[in-house]
Amino acid sequence: MTETGSKIRSGHLDREAWVYVRQSTMTQVQRNNESTQLQYRLVERAVMLGWVAESVRVVDEDMGRSGKDASNRKGFQSLVAAVGLGRVGVVLGIEVSRLARNNADWYQLLDLCAMTDTLIADADGLYHPADYNDRLVLGLKGTMSEAELHLLRSRLNAGLRNKAARGALRQGLPVGYEYDEDNSVILNRDEAVQAAIGEVFSRFDQLRSARQVVVSMRDDGLLLPRRGGGTRRVRWDAASYPAVHDFLTNPAYAGAFVFGRTKQLRRARPDGTIGVTTVDVPVDAWEICIHDHHPGYVSWETYLATLATLRANWRGPNSEAAGAAREGPALLQGLVRCGRCGRRMQVGYSNRGKTRYICHRALILYGAHHACQSVGGRRLEAVVLAAVFDMLEPAAITATLAGLDAAEAAHAERSRAFELGAERARYEAERARRQFDACEPENRLVARTLERDWEGRLAAQRRAEADLAAQRLRQPSRLSEEELGWLQHAGADLHAVFNAPTTTIRERKLLLRALIDHVQVTVDHPAATARGHIVWEGGAVTEITMTLPRRADYAPSHDPVVVDLIGQLLDSHSDEQIAVELNRRGLPPVSAASFNARIVAHIRRTRNMSRSLPTRHQSGKYLTLLEAQSELGVSRASLHRWLTSGFITGHQDDQGRWLVRIDDDLQAKITDQLPTGWARIPQAATATGVSTQTIRDRINRGELEVIQVRNGRHVAQAVRLPAHTDLFNQAN
Repeated sequence: MTETGSKIRSGHLDREAWVYVRQSTMTQVQRNNESTQLQYRLVERAVMLGWVAESVRVVDEDMGRSGKDASNRKGFQSLVAAVGLGRVGVVLGIEVSRLARNNADWYQLLDLCAMTDTLIADADGLYHPADYNDRLVLGLKGTMSEAELHLLRSRLNAGLRNKAARGALRQGLPVGYEYDEDNSVILNRDEAVQAAIGEVFSRFDQLRSARQVVVSMRDDGLLLPRRGGGTRRVRWDAASYPAVHDFLTNPAYAGAFVFGRTKQLRRARPDGTIGVTTVDVPVDAWEICIHDHHPGYVSWETYLATLATLRANWRGPNSEAAGAAREGPALLQGLVRCGRCGRRMQVGYSNRGKTRYICHRALILYGAHHACQSVGGRRLEAVVLAAVFDMLEPAAITATLAGLDAAEAAHAERSRAFELGAERARYEAERARRQFDACEPENRLVARTLERDWEGRLAAQRRAEADLAAQRLRQPSRLSEEELGWLQHAGADLHAVFNAPTTTIRERKLLLRALIDHVQVTVDHPAATARGHIVWEGGAVTEITMTLPRRADYAPSHDPVVVDLIGQLLDSHSDEQIAVELNRRGLPPVSAASFNARIVAHIRRTRNMSRSLPTRHQSGKYLTLLEAQSELGVSRASLHRWLTSGFITGHQDDQGRWLVRIDDDLQAKITDQLPTGWARIPQAATATGVSTQTIRDRINRGELEVIQVRNGRHVAQAVRLPAHTDLFNQAN
């Protein structure tokens, strides 16, 4: 018996022989027929080695899959599992590279074969992994197989990069581009496609937000060209955010040839396997970037500015970006920075619609004890706007004339997109008509389908022509020679334009963002002033100073007439009502313009003036929500819920503030302890055998007594349990 034959024992022949067949790509499967047939002929070799044909199993599930990773090779995984279970006597492969091109997978198979006494055979011989010499040979073959894959990949990638460095690498082109006969990149020959893509960039230049571009194009009924992977046919779909974002962020539309925009990282998955993740590479780290490689829809500088705007519009959880300009009344949203810590100040809104810029990021994110500072929005915005108008005044006339020309040019460009859309719709309708006319009248099965398609195209044509007509009606009015002459002599009122009702909040914010990089403010409370500076786009700096309102002086030496009147009205009026009466009598506070509830409450606290609450409750007077919240020890949300359910009564005054009625009966219905014979709604439902909704319905109908049980500032309803719980089961 030969040395090879001596390795095969009866125990091996009693098990199966597995023949592993694999090709790396589908192209190899289709073209490398000889290699595939050679691998299938290993079945004959297994029979020659002594295995019966019925015990030879062919594993060819991994045809067209690479051997560099075993995670996506079901055939190899089943082979390893069978070896581990001791079902395999020999594993046959034409060469080691067919089984694995990764040493981790290869040595895992060798270890299992050594433990389960499984042989490995290739074109060169028969090996036993438990034998040192055979394992050494198999290990060298595995190392060479892995190195071969690396060398092949390096050689191919070097040629690929060399071709890419010259800009000659043929890549998949986005919609709006195509290759000509000389393999050069040119604009799509369809003018409607060019106009639609140009409209995306034009609108973003005006709106500065990808989402606003989507909304405006959908409102105008403009469609965008799209093209699926591997196809040359262009389809027209409604504008969507992914489509608009692709147009704005793809460097091909800036005329650049780019190679290496992404890279692959190998990372361990939670299950322990190795996965490959594709991540984006920053612009300055792109491997190859050739400017002016082909005609672009925008310049490279515009493309970089677009990326910067999109990045600034995005606001992550901890982002310091300004965010996109929105419809809120805060004109300096995203532009104000704290002069103490340097962070971007947030916008706060009061229930009266007032704005305030607050630096509380350290309080929210880092556990600081208090916010850095805050400043009133109206005062800061007034100072900044005055500086903006002072800066713009010398260029107001020129800017106005340029704006009129730009508006007319923008309308012409936008109308061009509508005109091409209508022309495309007319062509498609005419094409559908010709197809219908070419159909034989007797072939009704086809004729009906063509007729429906023709009708749909005609409807699309009518919509496109209606959109074109509506767009033409939006053409800005041309100024006459007299009006232009007056404008040059009289000037332009930027204040009127900025504050015009037709100018939206977003447009005002976009104007300020075009001029201002940021505004830094430092508040000095003892001096009641705020100082800072405006950093303009371009680096120029303008210092600003503003005076803050002082809080009213509520010293004990306050006007005794005011103090006496508050004492007289204390038990019968709320703080708001007292403030109204003080203002009616013409008794202003020391520093404020007029009295309000906060000022009255401050005077009461400094003078130790307390209400006689029991007497007031007996008379059934009304308290504000803030006073009732403090008196009853419940949350404002509970008071609103009680008002809605009718548990308490109240009304709104002329200023929209709620006043609720507090009396002894209401106080008796609010307790901290659950009395005997009462139960909360869930427990009452369990005790009576009905649903909680049934109990709530009886409460709403007034059939059950209800109290409110406090637990801290939270309250829960409780009902009195009847003596006979079967009353709950009666029909409602």
